[in-house]
Amino acid sequence: MNADDTDDGTEPDPAVVRERRIVDVLMALQEGEVTTYGDVAAVAGYPKQSRLVGRILQTTDHDVPWWRVVNAAGRLVPGHEAEQIELLREEDVITRNGRVVSAPHGRFGA
Repeated sequence: MNADDTDDGTEPDPAVVRERRIVDVLMALQEGEVTTYGDVAAVAGYPKQSRLVGRILQTTDHDVPWWRVVNAAGRLVPGHEAEQIELLREEDVITRNGRVVSAPHGRFGA
């Protein structure tokens, strides 16, 4: 049985599969790792669907490390910058002027 199949042999809801794959990528991010919406989408198998990642981050019931995801320019989440800066600082990520400058791991790695 394929990991995307249901127990009764029917095809699962594609939206549920997309969310599961994206949440799996998010949960695999390690402390101090900062990545982009686009990178998460690509690793999950949905290249060029960065907005899908943003939507799932906003709506998922899973407790995901949202603060480790920024846009391609390193820009922090609008409206949540102060909280995101604090959470990233605890993981030794350096931010400046609302952007990630350096991180121990990931796209913005030092």
